[in-house]
Amino acid sequence: MKRYLLPVFVAGAMALTVGCATKNYVKQQNAPVINKVDELDERTAQTTRGIRELDQRTQQGIQGVEARASTADQKALTARQQADQAQQLASNANNGVNDLSNRVVNLDNFHPVTEAAVHFAFNKADLTKKDKEQLDEIGQQLGNVKGYIVQIEGRTDSVGNADYNYELSQRRAAAVTQYLASHYNVPAHKIFIIGLGKDAPVEENKSASGRAENRRVDVRLMTNNAESQNASAQSSQQPQTQQQTPPATANPQR
Repeated sequence: MKRYLLPVFVAGAMALTVGCATKNYVKQQNAPVINKVDELDERTAQTTRGIRELDQRTQQGIQGVEARASTADQKALTARQQADQAQQLASNANNGVNDLSNRVVNLDNFHPVTEAAVHFAFNKADLTKKDKEQLDEIGQQLGNVKGYIVQIEGRTDSVGNADYNYELSQRRAAAVTQYLASHYNVPAHKIFIIGLGKDAPVEENKSASGRAENRRVDVRLMTNNAESQNASAQSSQQPQTQQQTPPATANPQR
C-alpha cells in the first residue's frame, strides 16, 4: 500500500511545483506590461491636466484681451468725443476771432448809442447799488441794438504809483465786465476793455472833487448798425427839437 501512495505524493508535489513556477513566470512576463500601462495612464492623466490648465490659461488670456480691447474702444470713443468738443470750441473761437477782427477793422464805423460813468470810492473796485442801476440801463438796451460792442475804460485818480493804478483800473473795468456778462449775457468778443490807470484823467487831480471824478469806469454801448444809430439819434434829438420850437411868446434860450 505504501508503495502505491508514494508515487502519488511525488506526482502531486511535482504538479504543485510546476504550477507555482508557471504563475511566477506569467507574473514576471506581465509585470513590465502592467508597469508600462500604469506609466501610460499617469502620462495620460498629466497630459489631460496640462490640457485643462492650458485651456484655462487660454480662456483667461482671451478674456483679458477682450477686456483690454473693450477698454481701448472706450478710451478711443472718449478721445473722439473730446476731439469733437475741442474742434467745436476751436471753431467757435475762430468764429469769434473772425467776428472780432471784422469789428476791429470797422471800428471807425461804430458810433455810441448810450454811455454811462460808473464811479468808485477811493482804492475800491466794488460796484454800488447806484452803479448797478446805471449798468442796468445799458444792459436793458442790448436786446434792441444790432451789431453792438461795449467799450469799457477803467480810470483812477493820481494817488499812488502808476503800476498799482493800472492794476486798480483793470479791476474796476473787470467788475463792470463781470456784471454785464453775468446779468445780460454779453459775450467776451463784444467787449473792449482797457485799464488806463491815471494816464487819462477826465478832470484835473488838483482837487478832491476832480480826483473823485477820475475814479471811474466809462461804459459806451456802440453800434455799426444804421437803424440803431438813427434810433439813438432820434431819441437824443427829440428834447432838442422841443427846446428849439418854444412858444412865440417865450424869450429865446441861451
